[in-house]
Amino acid sequence: MRVLVTGGAGFIGSHFVRRLAEQGTEVSVLDKLTYAGNPANLEGVEHEFHQGDIADPEAVARAASGCSAIVNFAAETHVDRSILGPRDFVHTDVLGTMCLLEWAREHDARYVQVSTDEVYGDLEAGGRAVETDPLRPSSPYSAAKAGGDLQVLAYVRTYGVRASITRGANTYGPNQYPEKLVPLFATNALDGEALPVYGDGKQVREWLHADDHCAGIELVLHEGAPGEVYNVGGEDHENIEVTHRILELTGADASLIRHVEDRAGHDRRYAVDDTKLRALGWAPEQSFGEGGLPATVSWYRDNRSWWEPIKSGSYRAYYDEQYANRLKA
Repeated sequence: MRVLVTGGAGFIGSHFVRRLAEQGTEVSVLDKLTYAGNPANLEGVEHEFHQGDIADPEAVARAASGCSAIVNFAAETHVDRSILGPRDFVHTDVLGTMCLLEWAREHDARYVQVSTDEVYGDLEAGGRAVETDPLRPSSPYSAAKAGGDLQVLAYVRTYGVRASITRGANTYGPNQYPEKLVPLFATNALDGEALPVYGDGKQVREWLHADDHCAGIELVLHEGAPGEVYNVGGEDHENIEVTHRILELTGADASLIRHVEDRAGHDRRYAVDDTKLRALGWAPEQSFGEGGLPATVSWYRDNRSWWEPIKSGSYRAYYDEQYANRLKA
């Protein structure tokens, strides 16, 4: 099998490329190399690289040549950025998905869409979303991802494309761009900078290590049924709990915590039922609090050369736009 991995220079995508390459699978990577795409994530990994936009049919055709499967990680993913500017999210997450599906349809290729638990929207305490639940996205990001998911299901029904969808929980691990909670707070704590916690910090998320997430996606690639959706779950923790654990792991003081104005439309809780994926034989191997998170924080401590150059220039401009006024208040 030769697999096209789109968004393969990004966070989860690069973990997936490494996983396939270590098993001897031929991998072609298509990545636009936006701010979150980093060729350094693929250093030492056997692959063929193509720079391009998944919404460009010619770029897709070049990268997908000879491939029998596509796994689509390419997406604009950060909720805060989608609130500031939603247009890029629709372009990549909806139109780009359609372009990939067209190639898969024309070449009878296997297709896996990597989606998110956020498409289910806010959940009541104790509830868990199952794959047949209605989609209730709250942000421009999750709405764009839901749009991509619906394109996939439409192509399965209308054209018979052999496509499946995975919907993963909040994913963490090494090489994650420092705008999401774990890498942002870990790197800020290591530098003695404030940790901007939205609202009361009691928003609940499921935390899933990148390696466990990729194991679930690979299983669906080989064993998943066309037209089916598979949730990939993690461990429930409040954001404020994760924040305090990061402070403990970095040795930083709790005085760095700043409770700031919450973001618009912020969902309080995500949680999925992953029984369907477990029935295929998947189970997470990384414990969040005792294994995965400590190892991840250690990685950021030991790899300043990876993230310090990132946290300057355009990143700093975004950070100031997102947090400066909140921190002042």
